[in-house]
Formats: sequence, C-alpha cells, structure tokens
Amino acid sequence: MKIAVVVITDQGEKVGRKIHQALGESKLFVPARLGKDKESDLLFEGRLRDLVKELFAEFEGIVFCMALGIVVRVIAPYLKDKYQDPAIVVVDEAARFAISTLSGHEGGANKLAYAVANSIGAQAIVTTASETNKKIIVGLGCRKGAKKEDIKRAITEGLKMRGLSLDEVMCIATVEIKKNETGLKEACVELGVPLTFVPCYKIANFGGKYQKSDFVKKKIGLNGVSEPCALLAGRRAKLILPKTVICGVTIAIAREDCT
Repeated sequence: MKIAVVVITDQGEKVGRKIHQALGESKLFVPARLGKDKESDLLFEGRLRDLVKELFAEFEGIVFCMALGIVVRVIAPYLKDKYQDPAIVVVDEAARFAISTLSGHEGGANKLAYAVANSIGAQAIVTTASETNKKIIVGLGCRKGAKKEDIKRAITEGLKMRGLSLDEVMCIATVEIKKNETGLKEACVELGVPLTFVPCYKIANFGGKYQKSDFVKKKIGLNGVSEPCALLAGRRAKLILPKTVICGVTIAIAREDCT
C-alpha cells in the first residue's frame, strides 16, 4: 500500500515521523512553515485541503496526525465511494489513538489503523461490524527481546488449541511495560491483529481469579500477565484457555460475553 503521512504542527510532526519510520515505504508531508529540512520530508505550502486533493489521486492510504474534525472537513469534498476512496486513518497528536476513518474494510483502513497503532503503542479504534463482532482476546507475556517468530507461533498454536482463527481475535493484550518490545509489535503487525497494553495498576488491583506466578512477581512486581491481561482487555471476559507456555511465550485466551 502506498501511504502518505500528513502533519500540520510540531507535535504532530513528532508523532508522524515515528509512524513514517515504522511504516517504511511511506511519505511524510510536513508544512514548509515548520522549517523541517530532513531528506525524507516532503514540504508543502498553501492549504491542507489542496494537498489532500493531490494525495487522494496518488496514495492508497493516508495517515493524518491531527484532530479528527480537521480531517473530516478537508477530505469531505473529495469523497466518492468506499471502493475508490483511499484508506484514511487519523492519529491524535498525543499518539493515544489510531482511528480507522474511511474505507475501513474495502480500502484497508482497519488494517492500516492496527499497523499504525501497533507501531507507536496506541489504541486502534475500528467501528466496522466485521471488527466489532470479534470477541477473542489473547493475553500474552514474554521475556525481554522475545523473537517475533516465537510470539507468532505461540499465538497461532494457542488459538488452534481452542479451534479458533486469527479472524476471530479482537486483540492481543499484554502489560504496558512491553510497549517497546520490537518482536511483539512486529508479530502483531504481521498477524494483522491489534496490540493492547494493560496498565500495571489495573493488573495489580484486579480482583478476578487467575494463576499467580512468584517468578513474574519477582521480575515485574505483578502476580501475572497473560491471564489478567486477557480478562481485563475485554468486557465480562471469561478464560477459555488458561495460562499456557508455547515457545517460551506465555499466552491465555479469553472470550468476551456481551450478552
């Protein structure tokens, strides 16, 4: 997918640059007034709306690092239909959310939102029915520097143990201290599933039943990771696969009960 990353402020530029670097083949568009002169930057002058008109004709996906309201207004004049419009993802300048905004399923914005969110530790926001109907959560714990191949195998084999597929997975959930684990982020991007980080305080205060580990307690000060993360990442989630170790990676699987 040919992707453009667009920013309009200094703070947005910081976020956009991280996304640009993570996505590899993307192009970063920066306002000339910001004075950026890095070789990879494409400077633009004039109105954002005029730039967007050009991007709609050239790129398959556009990531905007700015407020959602701005994006809605500037793309509105150029919308045709879900089969022709590019995938649009909006990321707030605090890098908290990656919102699939346009052409989510047909255009690939959902997958792009997951990839962007996984690369910067944000939460993907996807509202299409095909995604909201997913109920499976894979809680995951891994050692520092775990290889993406081991993580991918642990996830896929764990799902097979319960007769599940990746298409049913709502998210992979792990503890927030794993935000910088490259292997974990790359594994989730390649599998096409969102990665969710559960705050340490939520795990520490969690009153639900789960297997506790003295080893994990000694290492990170928490009683567990995979099971509590699987349970906390969903609504009224229930374990369907208890803590299981595969390729040195610990996983647990839960299913949301939204009835």
